[in-house]
Amino acid sequence: MYAVIETGGKQYRVEPGQIIDIELLEGGDDGTVSFPRVLLVGSDQGVRIGDPVVSGATVSGVLLGARRGPKIRIFKKKRRKGYRRTNGHRQDLQQVRIGEIALDA
Repeated sequence: MYAVIETGGKQYRVEPGQIIDIELLEGGDDGTVSFPRVLLVGSDQGVRIGDPVVSGATVSGVLLGARRGPKIRIFKKKRRKGYRRTNGHRQDLQQVRIGEIALDA
């Protein structure tokens, strides 16, 4: 069974037991997180597509820890003007192990 979830403005295809990096978010007191925006659920019985979300479907996961993404360098330059700017960015990420894909029939 697999699902497509939306969190942090991005979509992820997840399966139970998979570890994914998502944008930093607040979890529960016990370190669990729930993703209510499930866009698609695929199983042996077929594929259910949401409009825009699948009603009654949730994906749960366990927060493993925070980490930093790769460093991105931004460089701007205009020819023959002496204009040069360098900037950088590192995104804060959260590692989540996907637990259960629950689907209310």
